[in-house]
Amino acid sequence: MNSTTIKAKDPMGRAIADYHAGGKTAKLRVFSSQFYEDEIPVATLFRSFDEMPVQEQEALRLCRGRVLDVGAGSGCHSVELMGRGLDVVAIDISELSVEVMKERGIDARLVNFFDKTFDEKFDTVLMAMNGIGIVGKIERLPDFFMRVKQLLAPGGQLLLDSSDIRYVFENEDGSLDIDLAAGYYGELDYRMQYKGVKGEKFDWLYIDFDTLSMYAEQCGLVCEKCADGEHYDYLARLSVKAAQ
Repeated sequence: MNSTTIKAKDPMGRAIADYHAGGKTAKLRVFSSQFYEDEIPVATLFRSFDEMPVQEQEALRLCRGRVLDVGAGSGCHSVELMGRGLDVVAIDISELSVEVMKERGIDARLVNFFDKTFDEKFDTVLMAMNGIGIVGKIERLPDFFMRVKQLLAPGGQLLLDSSDIRYVFENEDGSLDIDLAAGYYGELDYRMQYKGVKGEKFDWLYIDFDTLSMYAEQCGLVCEKCADGEHYDYLARLSVKAAQ
């Protein structure tokens, strides 16, 4: 799990800073050992509410009370929530991203989600744009859920979206070409590059709703699906199970 990211190794942060400064950027390239090279359009990191997919829009509607925006990036979700009158704290491990968010008027902190010295309480923890990806590996989910419980105020909620990427491994006859011995199929690795800035390789998790719900239940959390996206993605809301 990453600590904070230094500027010389922060391609996404550099792309966000360049776009914020002038609106034009080079390609933000994404590499993975499992897939071909891809690209993230940097403008999408600054999208407005109307440009967001349906599950993100619904997540913002469901936010209430004091909100923690995890892995906030450029702060597009924080800006929308602040416009709705909510008290928002945004955290990210990218120093450059935090600088941009502060310039946008956001209460942004250079904080790793898993840093237990950050012990404030929130009514909503928001992890948009597959924010649960920071967990990296299925085996780390219990630690993740424990951390969520530490951050949630009584009656609080975690809102997250993710995708079931099994469709990537689906053959024409509907069978799945998945190596079960290789671990959970949603465990990926990525590395980013922007101009001459190359980031470190990192693990990233996509998780299907049934698996998320199973692990949440084991850790004393109630998991409900709030919305389905257009391409195997969904929005989930998790809350601490009431004592019997």
